[in-house]
Amino acid sequence: MMNLTHKDLLEAGVHFGHQLRRYNPKSKEYVFDNRHGISVIDLEKTYELLERATDYIEEIVADGKEVLFVGTKRQAQEIVREAAVACQMPFCANRWMGGTLTNYETISRSIEKYKRYMAMENDGSLDDLPNKEASAIRREMNRMLRNFEGIVEMKGMPMAMFVIDTKAEQIAVAEAVRMNVPVIGLVDTNSDPSLLAYPIPGNDDSTKSIRIIVETVMDAVQNGWARQESRQATPITTFLKENITEEQLPVTSPMSFGETGGNEVPDSYSTDE
Repeated sequence: MMNLTHKDLLEAGVHFGHQLRRYNPKSKEYVFDNRHGISVIDLEKTYELLERATDYIEEIVADGKEVLFVGTKRQAQEIVREAAVACQMPFCANRWMGGTLTNYETISRSIEKYKRYMAMENDGSLDDLPNKEASAIRREMNRMLRNFEGIVEMKGMPMAMFVIDTKAEQIAVAEAVRMNVPVIGLVDTNSDPSLLAYPIPGNDDSTKSIRIIVETVMDAVQNGWARQESRQATPITTFLKENITEEQLPVTSPMSFGETGGNEVPDSYSTDE
């Protein structure tokens, strides 16, 4: 169960949509009403769809898969970065590199190059190069850090993508859809929720609204990690039951000593001479 209520969503302003002039007709099913020229999002549906999305995220993380967090707009950058780092997931918070998913092989080669530069920086071999060459490499490293921050350790194609503001991140969403990567996204009334496998209708401009949704998703990821660890940890009793059978244990008749006068010891035991 999620650790929040409908009241929490209301207090965070998740129900505030966009002005009617920016309204996307495809978001109609998630709109409760239009008041004073502003769309009001139905929080009942938001809560239901958020719970469905977090259940899915928890399942795939429990299976050892990754979720890519994406949020490059100013209000979402730090929130997404902090949450992804806290739950050990890849993220994109500076800018979306075109081809991150559709041209992953090329991107991964660039990431390997960045890792080589980092190794040179750490072992001091970069300082042995001529100043002009070392300066050029460091400038390239700074550019690579902005582009690849958060995806340097990504293991491969993510199992899912979590996006803040699918309209602002339309290139990332399009790449995910093309590569059959399910998209979970916080969508406002100016966005098209039909592109997403798991839409979460809500205010994607307010910092408070973004934070409460991201923190709920982060909790789901951490629950998935806990489930994964519990699966990997096998109790000792289960190990014994699975690996030691009754035939492997030494069995001695209680009458064996009496029959031999107590002078003989069964072969299954050893004595000190």
